[in-house]
Amino acid sequence: MVVRSGVAAMLLPLALLDTGAMVAKAQAEPVRAGSEPVRAGSEPVLALGRFGAYVQGQVAVTYDAKLVPAGAAAAVAYVASGNARAYVQLKAQGLLPNRKYGAHVHNDKCGAKGEDAGPHYQHTQDPVTPSTDPKYANARNEIWLDFTTDAQGNGSSRSALDKKFTDRHPHSVVIHAEHTHTGAGHAGQAGARLACLDVDF
Repeated sequence: MVVRSGVAAMLLPLALLDTGAMVAKAQAEPVRAGSEPVRAGSEPVLALGRFGAYVQGQVAVTYDAKLVPAGAAAAVAYVASGNARAYVQLKAQGLLPNRKYGAHVHNDKCGAKGEDAGPHYQHTQDPVTPSTDPKYANARNEIWLDFTTDAQGNGSSRSALDKKFTDRHPHSVVIHAEHTHTGAGHAGQAGARLACLDVDF
């Protein structure tokens, strides 16, 4: 397992436990005809971060401290199985209680502004940017990780992917202000970019 960054010990056991379950599930699945091999050197990836204001080297950035408070934390795990499937899981702690958040995997690393993470990662790229066509901006072609927090401000989500990353790899997960829209003209949109976690998928 590759751990990309450090965070408080309270978060690490949760992330490792869930990643272990994802590995076990992936190994138990039958290999499907025509499935892709795992890329050489592929390992489960675990990224951990505690949100704070942007400074050089900050791996978890909050852009709206009212909705993603400084000190809140997140973990993202990526597991590729031996068949064509892969999994991404997000866990967050210390956010606002009982609130809906959107979340997506994005192309670029986090930066000083939410826009620095670039567009959503898409398995098949929409030739039009920004992508709001449901043909491309959907939960099968993108990686959506929307969640709703509990009374303690904790939340989690998981996405099963039919395709693994090959020549293109995303580099972050962005938390948004709303659950993701699906209708034509605003598909894939989820409001303001509230926070970002670097993930070296």
